[in-house]
Amino acid sequence: MPSLLEGKTVVVSGVGAGLGHQVAAAVVRDGGRAVLGARTEANLAKSAAEIDPEGTRTAYRATDITDETQCEALADLARERFGGIDAVVHVAAWDSYFGGVQDADFATWQQVIDVNLLGTLRMTRACLPALKERGGSVVFIGTQSAVAAPSQVRQAAYAASKGALTSAMYSLAHEVGPDRIRVNTVLPGWMWGPPVEAYVQFTAHTEGVPEDEVRGRLAERMALPDLATDGDVADAAVFLASDRARAITGQSLLVNAGELMR
Repeated sequence: MPSLLEGKTVVVSGVGAGLGHQVAAAVVRDGGRAVLGARTEANLAKSAAEIDPEGTRTAYRATDITDETQCEALADLARERFGGIDAVVHVAAWDSYFGGVQDADFATWQQVIDVNLLGTLRMTRACLPALKERGGSVVFIGTQSAVAAPSQVRQAAYAASKGALTSAMYSLAHEVGPDRIRVNTVLPGWMWGPPVEAYVQFTAHTEGVPEDEVRGRLAERMALPDLATDGDVADAAVFLASDRARAITGQSLLVNAGELMR
C-alpha cells in the first residue's frame, strides 16, 4: 500500500518548533513533499534540515500571511519546486493574546482576526489556482475553544477568530467543492507541545508544585488518561489532507483526548 501522501505536495503555514514542525514532519514521513512557510526564516531552515536533511522533499520561504504578495510567493514556490499543490495545512496563528471581552483591546482583536481569519483565507486563496488543477484539500487548524468555553486560560479573541474561520469553512467547502477541493478543520484541545509545556512549567513554578501535578490536573478532565500531543493533531491534519479523506468536507474534528465530546 502506498504511503498516505505519496507523491503529494503540501503547503504548511506557521512552521516553528511546535505543531507546524510536526505537520511538516508527518507530511515527509508519509511520503509527501512539504513547502514550509513562517515569518522567521531561521525556524524554517531548522525545521527543514531536521525532517529532510538531503533537502529533496522540502522547500521553504519566509511568509507573513497578513501579506497577500508573500502568500502568493509561497504558493508559487510550491509550483516551481514540485509542480503543483495537493493540500494546504494552516497552522499559522496569533494565540498569545489573552483576556475576555470586558477587558478587550479591540484594536488588538482586529490584528488577531487579521492573522487567524483573514490571513488563513489569504493563504488559502493563493493556493486555490494550483489546487483546482487536480483537486485537493484545505485543512484549517482551529481550537476547541471556538466551540466551548475555554478552561484555565481565557483567550476570547483567539476563540472568536477561530470560530469565524470554522464558519468560513462551510461556505468555502461549498464554493470549491465542484473543483474537488475539500475543506475541513481540526480542533485541538490541550495539546502537549511547546506552548502547553511552557504553561505547565510556569504554573508549577508559580504555585510551587511539581510539574506532574499541573499536567495531571489537565489530564484528569480527559476521557483518555493522557493529553493529545501536537503529533496527534498533525496526524489528524495529514489524514484530512490525504485521499483517504476524499469524501470528507465541511467537517470539524476534535482532537482532545475526549475532554469535550460533541
